[in-house]
Amino acid sequence: MTEQAVHSSGAAAQDAPVLLLVGSGYRPYREYILAAVSKHYRLWLLDSAEASWQLAYCAGATRVDTRDPEAMLAAARVVVDSLPVVGAFTYDESQVLFCARLAEDLGLPGSPPDTIVACRDKAATRSVLTAAGVPQPASHTVSTVAEALAAADRIGYPVIIKPRSMAGSCGVMRVDDPQQLTEAFAGADGDFLGLPRHERNVLVEEFLTGPEISVDAVIHDGEVTPTVLARKRLGPEPYFVETGHDVDAGDPLLEDTELIGQLRDIHRALGFVHGATHSEFKLTPKGPRLVEVNARLGGELIPYLGRLASGADAAVAAAHAAAGRKADFTPSFRRTAAVRFLAPEQLCEAIEVIVHEDRFGPTVRETGVTVAPGGRLAVPPVAFLARYGHVIAVGDDREQVLADLEEPERLVELRARALAD
Repeated sequence: MTEQAVHSSGAAAQDAPVLLLVGSGYRPYREYILAAVSKHYRLWLLDSAEASWQLAYCAGATRVDTRDPEAMLAAARVVVDSLPVVGAFTYDESQVLFCARLAEDLGLPGSPPDTIVACRDKAATRSVLTAAGVPQPASHTVSTVAEALAAADRIGYPVIIKPRSMAGSCGVMRVDDPQQLTEAFAGADGDFLGLPRHERNVLVEEFLTGPEISVDAVIHDGEVTPTVLARKRLGPEPYFVETGHDVDAGDPLLEDTELIGQLRDIHRALGFVHGATHSEFKLTPKGPRLVEVNARLGGELIPYLGRLASGADAAVAAAHAAAGRKADFTPSFRRTAAVRFLAPEQLCEAIEVIVHEDRFGPTVRETGVTVAPGGRLAVPPVAFLARYGHVIAVGDDREQVLADLEEPERLVELRARALAD
């Protein structure tokens, strides 16, 4: 069953081409994408929830079960029959496969669904890339604690244990001994964001040392163009919760032949044709090693940071790729943009969040508050993405940007009541 809503206040011209937007995501971290893309395309939203705030950026919306391929295709055909649809676009991890299948069914640009499956399934990613000769960490799929312990013995501690179809670092842990592994296994074998489960649902992998980065890219006719390179900041081990990202539009890694060459080899091996990706690497002493590749734009406001740092918009470039168009991704300037995410120290109930503008340094650009009074916030392993706000800084002086974000909890302060476990 579908329900349609029509709106006409989008910024794109009334004769602009139309993109089917599959899912819309979490407003505080994704609204900027709709705002940017709606200036170039008329958007028609296909979503399981009734459209509300999204209608400010969409020509219309259809409420439909986005996990039901037949219902999705039927709803999309109604739009295609009346409007000039040129592509299907999503940035939602839980929707990437459904969007790829929809694009294939409608004959729209995209990458094969098998390519998307090979990204969603981290074991398949490793298998494909190993066969293609791309350097990979040791990795084993397991279904029981006993198998996980045996795999860890073969690899050697410490190891990483993580869900096979993970997202947002949920369930990912470093384990240093058999007791920790036994305790961590249940968390890695959980259900994350409703994503697919496998019979052998857990990965045990070699622990990689070195800083972690991400590279967003767009693909047009198989040609890979990096758009945003972010240096990742992580919370304390044994978890890998992202606490911030630093984007320098002049980062020398954008010219690193080994990294960029490996990025292109990865996309070629996986079979990407059109689309956008978010790949994460560890810069190990032996060179870059892929952590994972996601068939979507980066989350965590990374494309937004890229725009603030360079003037070039990765979100718009991704929309063009979904329409089979090649984007001009020439930076207008080169600055540093960074974000810090604010998480609680313990399980708590928010009383209020106070933004101290009088404490802002010269490069602090904006803040966001993502919890309401009375909202409950948890910490890993109960919750991996519980945050009460964020702070963004932008400037020409990289060191000043980083200094202004050194103590973000002083800028956006959480007042909360501790809760028992």
